[in-house]
Amino acid sequence: MSFGNIPYKSYCWSLGTTSYRTKNFNLNIESQLDLLNKFWSLPQNAAADWIANNDIQSQYYDFMKENAFVTGEAALKAKDAREKTSGLVDIGLIYDNRKLTNAGNALLNISQSQDFSANNQFQIPKDSFLFMKQLLKTSNSIDGKVVRPFIVLLFLLSKVDYLTLEEYTYLLPLCINKDITDEMPDKIQAVRNGTMSIDEVVLNIVLRMSNYTEALTLLLDNNVTEELVCTVGFNRKSRTYDKPYYPFYCALREVCVNKNTDFILQVYEKSRAIKNKPRTMWRDYLFDTSSSRAIANNPEAHFKITEISQVDNETEFKTIFFKMMHLFKVKATLSDYLDLNRRYIKTSDIILFEDNIVKLDIVPKQFFNSVIAQLYNEAFTTSDEIFNDCDLTYISSCLAIDEQVIIHGINTELGTNISTMDEAKQIVEDERYRRLAHLIDTRFTDDVLIKLLDSFENRDDEIINSIVTDNADIPTIFEYILGIIWYKASERQGKILDYMKLSLEADLLPKTHAGGGEADIVYEYSATEDYPEHTLLLEATLADGSNQRRMEMEPVSRHLGQHMLRTGNLNSYCIFATTHLDINVISDFRSRKYTPYFDTRDYSRSVDGMKIIPLQTLELKSIIQNKCTYKNLYPVFEEAYNSREIIPNWYSKCIAQEVKKGYKYSQSVEEMLVVAENQEML
Repeated sequence: MSFGNIPYKSYCWSLGTTSYRTKNFNLNIESQLDLLNKFWSLPQNAAADWIANNDIQSQYYDFMKENAFVTGEAALKAKDAREKTSGLVDIGLIYDNRKLTNAGNALLNISQSQDFSANNQFQIPKDSFLFMKQLLKTSNSIDGKVVRPFIVLLFLLSKVDYLTLEEYTYLLPLCINKDITDEMPDKIQAVRNGTMSIDEVVLNIVLRMSNYTEALTLLLDNNVTEELVCTVGFNRKSRTYDKPYYPFYCALREVCVNKNTDFILQVYEKSRAIKNKPRTMWRDYLFDTSSSRAIANNPEAHFKITEISQVDNETEFKTIFFKMMHLFKVKATLSDYLDLNRRYIKTSDIILFEDNIVKLDIVPKQFFNSVIAQLYNEAFTTSDEIFNDCDLTYISSCLAIDEQVIIHGINTELGTNISTMDEAKQIVEDERYRRLAHLIDTRFTDDVLIKLLDSFENRDDEIINSIVTDNADIPTIFEYILGIIWYKASERQGKILDYMKLSLEADLLPKTHAGGGEADIVYEYSATEDYPEHTLLLEATLADGSNQRRMEMEPVSRHLGQHMLRTGNLNSYCIFATTHLDINVISDFRSRKYTPYFDTRDYSRSVDGMKIIPLQTLELKSIIQNKCTYKNLYPVFEEAYNSREIIPNWYSKCIAQEVKKGYKYSQSVEEMLVVAENQEML
């Protein structure tokens, strides 16, 4: 029997395209804008049209490859070029013709100027502020209707305060119209109260769509064939993708309807042909183990009692099978969208993803909660300003910022008594350091830091990305981890978030920008009984051998020399951290002790010598393992600087060996005196 086609209809929104999941997300957007700008500036391309022009699209792919933006050789260059750029169209940074919009040019200018300072009431970087505005304007068209995902997210957060990662993944994207969105806060509360499950909410929303009700009716009214299963599955790509469900259905029917347990192993075997995540979800639903050997040895012992296993007739079986098949398909799709949606949302730097909780940061929360009633009216309309870098009030008149409303909201929520935005900034900073402390305690323990240093030495980049982030390149992450290590060694004193000269996401993890920024961590120390007032420049590099000599010797000494000339503090010095030191780099840095550094604009100004201390990751691990503090390390570096040891032995004797004696430096003065007295007695 032939069945008519039941069309697939989208049940969720998404940002960008899943065919382009890129690491270093911010960097890649900025680089892509720069490449497009250069590509269209070429005389031969200036008058070319992108739309329906495979030749120019293929040429852009080649241009990306020439500039090392892509590697390999795409089978369909034009398609790859479209996919690499389509997400930027969605958020208004480029037009359909791939020319930069006003908003795209504004972001490119920020990137090229390398000025990411926060100059707005949200206290977020300039590029993040632009991304936030673009996300407020971005909309999806679903089945002829419009939804603005970011405004929907703000609406839900205003109603339920936060979203768990599960709620964010499986429920938020289902809000494709006003009716579903209006009822979602109550459904989320029901999930939290235990009166509904996530799965029940998903099915409640999806199964009432007309194509699903039509498909279920068709399944219930007919004998099941392969064609029928493929028809009611309405796979997005092709009906043939659902063919494996038919033999699986037949085997499972034998077990659940006919109660023939001999088919349990066949159920497991037939599930192997189901593609991707739904296969795993079916197995988790039906079996209590993932061990194929255990199931093969005793299938009946591992077959779970579930709703589908307890059916009384085929109608019940068909209904539950249909529900579970589409539940698993929907959840697989939504989990695929999670990563991409999160990457786009995080560009705004106002949404926190912390401990599997999604929430607004302090100032944005107070502002958007105060205007959401009016802003929600824009949630299911398109914005005429999507391509423009406009003021917030052009997006919606309700977005005029009232600082007193923000201040009142902070006081109400936190029980504070502030009266100015400067005081609000201090509260934001205090909260950032609280979150940093939590991040270090839970995510960057000593064991994890040592594992990361091992991974830097071995260049296990995938491990590094999985532990820290994949929105920053490995050199940036190395600098960030060095900052964390030094902050811990400094007993968490000082404004490390200011000292690290790199960009951080709202979650306080690093992100890389096109062109990079300063390579330094500039750590400021006030005078104590252990050391004078000084600034420590920490330079981090993963270059080695001749690359290390070529890339680092001049910049390191230049950074320190210019700093000393600018500040006049001759106690300031530099630590050069790397995985493997080159002997000639050590030699060069030692020579700086005796070499003056001149102001190139005024030769009468110079510093007589510079203190540059090289440090390998091996010694950084010793510092962590021995819990050395900076007040213990400072005299080690000072003694090493003043040592007359010959260069080939200098690092190993004066730094490496001394740092390894960490117990000596991490003990209190009293403890060291006791040890000394005991040694004298012996």
